[in-house]
Amino acid sequence: MGSRHLSGLTRSALLCAVAVALSAGGCSTKSDASPGDAKVAKPASLQRLAEQTGCSPTGQRKVADLEQGNCKNARGRYVLLSFTSEKGMNTWLHEAKPWGGTYLVGARWVVVSTDRTLETLRKDLGGEIVHGDGHGTGGGASHGTGHGAGHG
Repeated sequence: MGSRHLSGLTRSALLCAVAVALSAGGCSTKSDASPGDAKVAKPASLQRLAEQTGCSPTGQRKVADLEQGNCKNARGRYVLLSFTSEKGMNTWLHEAKPWGGTYLVGARWVVVSTDRTLETLRKDLGGEIVHGDGHGTGGGASHGTGHGAGHG
């Protein structure tokens, strides 16, 4: 099994991006549907992603394996993440998905936001929309004891 440990800064970046995603759109239970009409998602730096989406990122953080910036414009609020490797991105997604949220995933980059915002960004960036794990639809604050057994 792969390593489930992240550096403190990487974990902080993860939690920040997840918090933004959850505050922007809540938990979701849907999964991606139609990759057919999206353009091909190419590797891009944080700055390039920001240029392509028309934002000036704030709160930028850079650690060894990823770079993160927050965006807010007419399209909505979103977090851009650019990774140095596919492995790093896949590890980040594996750690983030249990928290819920919605992600636009490209080649070594991820954008975290709401479905609506990600659909508009997908037209410029390409990629695939991926949804994190659902956290129920009953509106309750508790998840029960069986959820996530064996993780941690």
